[in-house]
Amino acid sequence: MAITFKDFSTEEGLQQLDEFVSSRVFISGHQGSLDDLAVFGALSTAPGTDFPHASSWYSKVSHSLGSRFPGEGVGVHIGVGGSAVAGPEVPEVAQLLPVTAAEEKEKEKEKEEDDDDDLDLFGEETEEEKAAAAQREAAKKASGKKAVVGKSSVLMDVKPWDDETDMKKLEEHVRGIQMDGLFWGASKLVPVGYGIKKLQIMMTIEDDKVSPDNLIEDYLSVEPASDYIQSCDIVAFNKI
Repeated sequence: MAITFKDFSTEEGLQQLDEFVSSRVFISGHQGSLDDLAVFGALSTAPGTDFPHASSWYSKVSHSLGSRFPGEGVGVHIGVGGSAVAGPEVPEVAQLLPVTAAEEKEKEKEKEEDDDDDLDLFGEETEEEKAAAAQREAAKKASGKKAVVGKSSVLMDVKPWDDETDMKKLEEHVRGIQMDGLFWGASKLVPVGYGIKKLQIMMTIEDDKVSPDNLIEDYLSVEPASDYIQSCDIVAFNKI
């Protein structure tokens, strides 16, 4: 069923978008789609700090577009109805053109100021993941035959009991779970309301060795982890 949004030029429309993406990675699922481009094009400018979830989503889409159009833009003016239009009044397709060098530098500055908001959980491999990949490659060569290992990339939400929960201790309990075939990746804290933040963390698993459901049930839902963790949800599960 198609998703309907209100006018993004109003605070009500931006609030609806902010609430909609607060529990989603992208508009229609866990991967970017034409729906994200349609909503991105309908916005005349990036949502402000009053709409943190929408702002974070906007940054991800903008970054994805910028990486696919690396050339330096010089600015575009498009005639509409006999008059030239520039800036936020440019038609939707024009708004999807590459950003200028100045805009790109400003985005980089914002990224340095708030790494958590712009953290790309599906970006480059962490040092731990690279080391694990190197170990697997060495094991293949040592065995003298090629081994095919089924792997998956999993994005998990870990929710605390309340706003007084020590999120640093919570993450320590999560990362403290070590087992063969489990590799923890990037993480960030995401506001959920009323001063409460949830931990969103990536992990890479070997399918025949680790089950996310068993990981949650046997390790994250029992003491001492359960002293900090109220619940866990699998947000995205992608085969590698």
